[in-house]
Amino acid sequence: MQKIITNCLCVDISSEGKGVIKNGKDIIFCDGIFPNEKADVEILYHRAGVYFGKVKKLYNLSRDRIQPRCKICTSCGGCQYQQLDYKAQLKYKTKRVKEALTRIAHVKQEVLPCLGMGNPYNYRNKIQVPFNKDRNGKVKFGFYKENSHIIMPIKECAIEDKRAAPILWDIKLLLEEMNIPCYNEDSSKGILRYVLIRTSYHYDELMVVLVTTQMNFPGQRNFINELVNRHPEITTIVENVNSRHTNVILGNQEKVLYGPGHIKDDILGLSFEISAASFFQVNPVQVEKLYASALNLIDFNKKEVVLDAYSGVGTIGLIAARNAKKVISVEINKSAHKNAIENAKRNNVDNIEFHCADAGEFISKYDGDIDVLIMDPPRSGSDETFLSTVMNKRIKKIVYVSCNPETLARDIQYLSSMYEVNYVQPVDMFPMTAHVETIVGLYLKDKK
Repeated sequence: MQKIITNCLCVDISSEGKGVIKNGKDIIFCDGIFPNEKADVEILYHRAGVYFGKVKKLYNLSRDRIQPRCKICTSCGGCQYQQLDYKAQLKYKTKRVKEALTRIAHVKQEVLPCLGMGNPYNYRNKIQVPFNKDRNGKVKFGFYKENSHIIMPIKECAIEDKRAAPILWDIKLLLEEMNIPCYNEDSSKGILRYVLIRTSYHYDELMVVLVTTQMNFPGQRNFINELVNRHPEITTIVENVNSRHTNVILGNQEKVLYGPGHIKDDILGLSFEISAASFFQVNPVQVEKLYASALNLIDFNKKEVVLDAYSGVGTIGLIAARNAKKVISVEINKSAHKNAIENAKRNNVDNIEFHCADAGEFISKYDGDIDVLIMDPPRSGSDETFLSTVMNKRIKKIVYVSCNPETLARDIQYLSSMYEVNYVQPVDMFPMTAHVETIVGLYLKDKK
C-alpha cells in the first residue's frame, strides 16, 4: 500500500498488544507504539475494516518505554511488551480485563491488580524453534517472523529458560559438523525440523526433543553421544517423527534416544510427569499463584464435590482433591486424559475420578450432586450447551480460570441471569506479551 501517515497519536493498546491509532475515522493497528506516543506510520494492508501499519519514526516517547533485552522482539511477534516497563504491562493487563468485563458482561465487581513476577524474564519452561539453512548453507534457528515462514535467527530468548540457548547453539554446530541436513519446506527434503526443549523448575531435569522427518537418521548415535557429552544437564532425549506437510510441530511417532523419555516437575507440592507432547503450564512460578488464588475461593471443608471441567492433565483438580470430598475430572483429549490418570497414581490421589468426554455432554448426563465447578476452557471459551446445563443444575459456586478476557466476559454475560461475580484476579502468566490469565469467582444468586 506504501502510504505514510505522519504525526499519528497512539490512543490505546489492543488485546493483541498493538498500538491503536485513530486517523480521522480510520483505525490503524501498529506494533511498537504505546499510548500517548506519536509516530510516522507506513500503512501495510487493510483487513476487516481496519488498517495495519509499521512505525517509521517515533516521537514523544512514553515514560513507560524501556530498552528491550531482545533486538528482534518487534519482528518475531512473540513479545509485544518488551519495550514497556513491567509495572506498565501489569497496569494494561488489569485494564484489559476490567474493560472486557465491563463492556461485555457489565460486571461491577472490582478487578484486583494483575499479579506479576519479581523477575519477569527467563520464565518459560518450554522452547520450540525451527531449524533451517540460510542462503550460504549455514544452519540457523530462531522464531518465525510474525505471519510468515521466515526464520528470525536468535542468540537467546529473553523469556525462555537460560539453559536452552547453549544447547540450541551446540545442536547447530553438531548439525554442521556432522553434515546432518535441516528440513527444507520448499523441497520437503532434509531431516531436522524443530528442536523442543523442556526444563524442570524444581528438579535438575531437562528434555530435548528432536522433531525429524524420519526415524533413526544417519549419524544419530554419534550426534546424541556428543550432545550429552557437551551438555550433561540433559537428562533425556526424544525423537519425534513428523513427515507431514503441516504447521503442527509434533508428529504421532516417538522414540526415546536417551534417558527415561520424560521429566518431572511440581506444582504446589504435587509431582507431575512431563512427556514431549504433554500440556504443562509454561510459567512454573506464576502457575502456583494462579492455582492458589483459584482454590482459595472454594473454602474447602472436605465435604465438597468438585467438577473440574476442561481438566487437561488434571493439575488443578488433583490439587483440589486434597481438601475436597471428591473431584470429577472431565477432559476430551485422550492423551491428556491418560496423563491425568497417571498423575493421580503418582501422587496417590484416590478421591478423583476421570472421564474422557466433552464437558457439555458429560454434565448434561451427570445426575449426581456438584457443589463447585472449576472450569479452565481454551481461548475460545465455553459454549452455551455447557453453561446452560450448569445453570439448570444450579451449581452454587463457579471458579472460572480464563486465558482470554473477551470470551470470559461473553460467558459471564450468559451466566449473569443466575450468577454474580464476587472476585476478579488477573494473573500475569506471560510477561512481555499481551496475554493475561484471569480468575473469576461466581456465586449462585439468592432466590427472591
